[in-house]
Amino acid sequence: MNNPTDQTKENNTSEKSKHWLYRSENLPKLWAIQIAVLVLALIPEFFIHHHPHFEDSGVTIDASFGFYAWYGFLACAGMVALAKILGIFLKRKDDYYDG
Repeated sequence: MNNPTDQTKENNTSEKSKHWLYRSENLPKLWAIQIAVLVLALIPEFFIHHHPHFEDSGVTIDASFGFYAWYGFLACAGMVALAKILGIFLKRKDDYYDG
């Protein structure tokens, strides 16, 4: 019968065999790094004067704070969603190459 120390040792060895990105002790560090990168990407917004491209026609959304950050995020999320939808229609059966 497994006692708690055996189970803890099992969990530790399975944790150590995981890639460093998937280990639970690294998750808070990864979140902190991600947030720091996002903050660093927005800091220049305070010092740059934006020149809206479509200012003559009254559209100044590209001069809003963080426009390039949220536009890039939405574009990336849209590409991921489109890839998921295309995957539904373009995937092959699991035994496609067995045949």
